Amino acid sequence: MNQGSIPVTILSGNLGAGKTTTLNHLLRESDDRDIAILVNDMGEINIDAELLQGGTELVADEGVAELSNGCICCELQDDLRTEVTRLAREWDFDTLVVESSGISEPAPIARLFTTESRVAARYDVDTTVTVVSARQFDEFFADGAPVERTETEDGDTRPLSDLVIEQIEFCDVLLLNKCDVVDADRLDEIEATLRALQPRAELIRTEHGRISPDHILDRGLFDLGDVSDSAGWKRAMDHDHDEPHHHDESDHRHPQEAYGISSVSYRATRPLHPGRLHDFFESLPSGIVRAKGTFWVAGRDDVKLEYGQAGAAARVDVAGPWIASLPEIDQDLYRSNRSESYWDEEWGDRRTRLVFIGIHVDEEAITASLDDCVLTDAEMEEEWNAFENPFPEDETGLLTVGE
Repeated sequence: MNQGSIPVTILSGNLGAGKTTTLNHLLRESDDRDIAILVNDMGEINIDAELLQGGTELVADEGVAELSNGCICCELQDDLRTEVTRLAREWDFDTLVVESSGISEPAPIARLFTTESRVAARYDVDTTVTVVSARQFDEFFADGAPVERTETEDGDTRPLSDLVIEQIEFCDVLLLNKCDVVDADRLDEIEATLRALQPRAELIRTEHGRISPDHILDRGLFDLGDVSDSAGWKRAMDHDHDEPHHHDESDHRHPQEAYGISSVSYRATRPLHPGRLHDFFESLPSGIVRAKGTFWVAGRDDVKLEYGQAGAAARVDVAGPWIASLPEIDQDLYRSNRSESYWDEEWGDRRTRLVFIGIHVDEEAITASLDDCVLTDAEMEEEWNAFENPFPEDETGLLTVGE
């Protein structure tokens, strides 16, 4: 931490997970710390800030900064810069806690504190914390759970399960809250699932937001590179680093843990048939909590497609161009800076890498189904653009599957 800088704890979690209850408990238990609070709420009236007033002497003296009617991870970032700078200038306090709204992504908030020079000069991110409600986890990810959606700042809608997963995957400490309302066996299963989704984070069970301040304040746990690469699907995907595989030599992990939580990694270096792959995505079995990865589909040879699934909600986006589709001068520049990156002499960087994390996932069935999606020798000789293809052609496209 920079000498003289103020440590920051970023507190994330879905609406109803218990963030404000947790923060109120911290304020009551932190007699030896002066804590400044920045509260973000999507409504015009910042209810969370009102609930926190009176928590400490500093808070009572208006040491609570309120950012309402927007999200600090996106359209209110300028306001966030202004408020945290004002707090540091006008108040003397030991630590800052940023309570984000239920639909905020923690990564952009953390990056602002680490990369924005005016902010980084005064603050250091100390710990990122995500609060997960045990009861809500069941509602989002149990078999047959409906897809709930929330409106984003640009007027679009997004599955809440997507945001919950992103908050889980980007944190140093996971607080599994409301453990008193879920039976012990299911609680163990939820914890095992959370550890598969985010193996790096410390996981602490709580009830009614009761947590010792020493667990989440002044811990010095945050490292932007480490937390950005710590999601379970990333670790599974990078398990064998970037060694080339043929489509019939796919790599799969076998971490069969307690409660049947496992991950399946799949790789292929031939293109996948668009129709068979679409059918595969539409028929994925229940029990998959998280899936992520990029893939090469025949007929979309210029664009890298990305599959993302959180609970029952799944989508395919264009993640950008394949490097092999760019002009040769751009290919050479890219490869000169990444000498260890995967590259096939015929197909360049085109390939498939997918990871599936879930409960009682049939690894052999998933692997066999994906193997069946790979183009046969005869199909490799056909005109790929003649295949019926539901996948997007450019970054303006989106395909929702499985809902």
